[in-house]
Amino acid sequence: MRLRYGMNPQQTAACAAPVTAGDCPVRVLHGQPSLINMLDALNAWQLVREAGLLLGRPAATSFKHTSPAGVALAGPFDETAAAPYGADADGIGGVASAYLRARDADPKSSYGDFAAVSSPVDADLARLLASVLCDGIIAPGYDPGTVAVLSRKKNGRFLILEADAAFTPPRRESREVFGVRLTQDRDETPLSANLLQVVTGPPLAETAVSDLLLGMAVLRYTQSNSVCYVRDGMTLGIGAGQQSRVDCTRLAGAKADTWWLRRHPAIRDLPLAPGLPRQDKINWQVRLIEADLTPSERSHLAQVLTRPAAELSPGQRAAWNARLTGVAFASDGHLPFRDNVDHARRHGVTCIAEPGGSVRSDQVAAACEEYGITLARTGVRLFHH
Repeated sequence: MRLRYGMNPQQTAACAAPVTAGDCPVRVLHGQPSLINMLDALNAWQLVREAGLLLGRPAATSFKHTSPAGVALAGPFDETAAAPYGADADGIGGVASAYLRARDADPKSSYGDFAAVSSPVDADLARLLASVLCDGIIAPGYDPGTVAVLSRKKNGRFLILEADAAFTPPRRESREVFGVRLTQDRDETPLSANLLQVVTGPPLAETAVSDLLLGMAVLRYTQSNSVCYVRDGMTLGIGAGQQSRVDCTRLAGAKADTWWLRRHPAIRDLPLAPGLPRQDKINWQVRLIEADLTPSERSHLAQVLTRPAAELSPGQRAAWNARLTGVAFASDGHLPFRDNVDHARRHGVTCIAEPGGSVRSDQVAAACEEYGITLARTGVRLFHH
C-alpha cells in the first residue's frame, strides 16, 4: 500500500505492507492514509476490538498521535456531551453513543482525531462523524450508504478503512530503528477479572471491575508511561507518554476535573455567541476551567460573550469537584510512590488497579487503606511504545 507520506510530509517514499503476503488486517475503502494515520488506525482498532470483546458492548475511541484521547463503551450520555453536536440523548444509541462518549472525554484533544469503533458504522454514527473535524475511521464494516456519506468529508480526503475482524496477527512482531530490527513476542496475555487481586479495601463492585478492565485495555494501546481515570464505561482522563508516572496521574486527573467541571452550570451555560464555531465554544469552556486566562484571552472572550460571565472561585471549584466519585484508576506500570494515590483520590477515585512489585508497594497499599480506596494488583505490566 502506497502511503501519502511518512511521519512528516518531507518523508515521501512511504508504504505499508502485510507481514504475510496477501494477509492484511485492513483495506482502504476511501482516501490515502499517511504513516501516522496507519499507526493510529492499527492501534485504535486493536483497542476497540479488545475492549468490545472483553466487555460485551460496542466500543469506540478517539485517537491522536498514537494514543487515545478518549475511549468509551456504548451507553447513556448527558446534555453536556450531547449539546456540542446537536445530538439527541434519547435518540442515539449503540456504536454512535460509544463514539460520542469517547469524544466527550477530551473534546479539545479530539479535534482532528482518528476514530475507531468495534461494530459496523451505522447511519447515526455516519451523521455524527460528518459533523465533526475528524481525519478518518476504521471499523469492521459499514452499513449501506454510510461510506458515501463519509467519503464527502474533507473535500473527499476523509479516510475510510475496513478492519478484518477475523484477522489473527503473527505471534512475533518487529520494528526497525536506526538500522536495527527489534523483535519480540506479541503480548497476548488475556485481560480478565481474575487479574484483579484485591489487597486492601472493600470488594470491587461489578461496575468497578468493568471500568478497571476497560482502563487496562486502554493502557495496552497507550504510549507509556500511562494511567487513566474511568467512570461508567468511559475514560475521563488519560495521561500518556510522560517520563514520570505521577506526572501522568496529575495530567490525567486534570483532564478528569475538566470533564466534570464542564458539567457545572456556570460552565455548561456559558453565554457564548450563538454563531461561534463548536470547537471555539469547547475551547473557551476549557480555558475558563483551567483558570489561567491571559489578558489577551480575557479581551477576546469578552467579545464572544452575549453578557458578562462570572468565573468559578476556588471554593466553587473545590465544592463541585468534591462531588465526583466512583472513578476507577488504572496504571500500566507499578505505582512507585504513594503520591500517585494522594493525587488520584483528589479526582473521585475509589478503586485502583496496578501491576504491583514496587519496592514501596506497602506504602502504596497503606495510602489506599488510609483513603478507603480499593487496591487491586494485577501482576501484569502493560507498557506500549
